[in-house]
Amino acid sequence: MLRVLTSALSLTRPWRPPGSRSSASDGTARDPEIQVRALEGPDKGIAEIIMNRPRARNALGNVFVSELLEALAQLREDQQVRVLLFRSGVKGVFCAGADLKEREQMNEAEVGACVQRLRGLMNEIGGTQRLPRCLGVALAKELIFTGRRLSGVQAQALGLVNHAVTQNEEGNAAYHRARELAQEILPQAPIAVRLGKVAIDRGMEVDIASGMAIEGICYAQNIPTQDRLEGMAAFREKRPPRFVGK
Repeated sequence: MLRVLTSALSLTRPWRPPGSRSSASDGTARDPEIQVRALEGPDKGIAEIIMNRPRARNALGNVFVSELLEALAQLREDQQVRVLLFRSGVKGVFCAGADLKEREQMNEAEVGACVQRLRGLMNEIGGTQRLPRCLGVALAKELIFTGRRLSGVQAQALGLVNHAVTQNEEGNAAYHRARELAQEILPQAPIAVRLGKVAIDRGMEVDIASGMAIEGICYAQNIPTQDRLEGMAAFREKRPPRFVGK
């Protein structure tokens, strides 16, 4: 999964979740742990979530997760956003995973509630179920039982990530590769992209016949859209399509 702004781009001010301006997961007054920025110019339609909890290496603490869930809820309602990038505001770190120091202070009920919130946040959580589906049972058991850490190159070779890039001096090579990918997605028809995502995600959970039915349902929703007609007109007129998300 690619989770990942240059000085030449005009950016909006960071979005700040209400009620979190002076709080942090460790209880001290700091900037918001989650910030949202929208790109402008040719990258208009791309938004990015910036994770900024440096002292905990962007670990998933309660405040961090609350701010992230609220940011995602607001972005879902923003029709201008077509592609969302996750990036770290902490150099050399993406996300350290669960905040184990914070979790150590929780009782069993609180831990259970915390895990459920994380599952709602990230569908990929559930390594004992997801990993065997990606890699097969034998290799998944080996990685889970050993707790082995993988480099980016190793993860790419196994098919766990799409791309592995050589780091640059600024430490943001992965972000730039992710933005290049976002720029490829940006001009595509937003409704078709969204329905394609639904068809893939839901189809992977069922047998192929049911998956084909899901695909048909998704395509039917695309038929009455302006974008589908625009795509056909652009093909006929031999010009780039101008999709509007309607």
